[in-house]
Amino acid sequence: YLNRLLSYFKSQFYEKIIQMVPIQKSVYLLKTDGNTYIIKGYRSNNRLKLQEAFTATLRTEGFLKSYIFLTKPMKEQLFFEGTYFGCIEYIPPHKTAFSYHSHRNRQEGLDLLVQFHQTTASVENRYRTLLPKGQLIEKWTERLKVFSGNLPLIKYYLDDYMISELISWANWSLAGMIKKRRFFQKEQDVILHGDVAYHNFLRDQNGQLNLIDFDLISIGPPSFDYLQYANRILPSIDWSLDKLGSLEQIGKYLNEEAFLYALPFPSDIFREWNRMIREKSYTDQAKVRQVMDLTVNQFHLRKKFISQ
Repeated sequence: YLNRLLSYFKSQFYEKIIQMVPIQKSVYLLKTDGNTYIIKGYRSNNRLKLQEAFTATLRTEGFLKSYIFLTKPMKEQLFFEGTYFGCIEYIPPHKTAFSYHSHRNRQEGLDLLVQFHQTTASVENRYRTLLPKGQLIEKWTERLKVFSGNLPLIKYYLDDYMISELISWANWSLAGMIKKRRFFQKEQDVILHGDVAYHNFLRDQNGQLNLIDFDLISIGPPSFDYLQYANRILPSIDWSLDKLGSLEQIGKYLNEEAFLYALPFPSDIFREWNRMIREKSYTDQAKVRQVMDLTVNQFHLRKKFISQ
């Protein structure tokens, strides 16, 4: 497949291609004799066109800390064996990768997310008919339901006490979010990023932080992205409420009951168990160890955080 794909790209690019490196599924680094590009595959042309339009909108609205899609290097729209490919501007990375391990990085990532929301607040009305509505309560309710359905298998790995605590936290969290739903409804809608994992923040060679990968964008209140951000960084700050509150944008949300109810939901744990069982990767010892570490290693810190 890779040989055929490379041959196709060679026929479609004006520049001479000298190297193609697979990065992840349907994502490739393409080096030509003059430039470097990222080539990303999409299941439909509509998905690709949406990404092209959205990244162009960000650039036009003054959000420059990301990439845009390029059309000039190719002779025509890239389409190969059922996949539409977009050509993305390459951002040369900094020698030190971004991570959530330092307070400076955590605050900088949050500041960039705030800038992103400020930009998308002014354009979300253009995308209302194109993007799904962010439904966090419904999404988490479904995630809990799937996790509960997977319990016959999960019980081979986790004891009853731990399972019962996880489900109890989830139910308490969802009940509170539903009770205080009004808070999420009164926030001004923005376009949400939807996947604020550390690897979607890219520091370039000049030190500027960029936000990448908009595959999961949706429309909803900014607090949905900040909740996910909090969930992502809490393991790096030992589940400390004080350290979480020291981050400017999140600190102000800690006065909101709806946000506090949402914080304990073990979204990351449910997500990884559900994915492992869906993909049947529980035969992979490294994968099982990784999911067990996430669940067990910080369980007592997480419990203390939730009690607090």
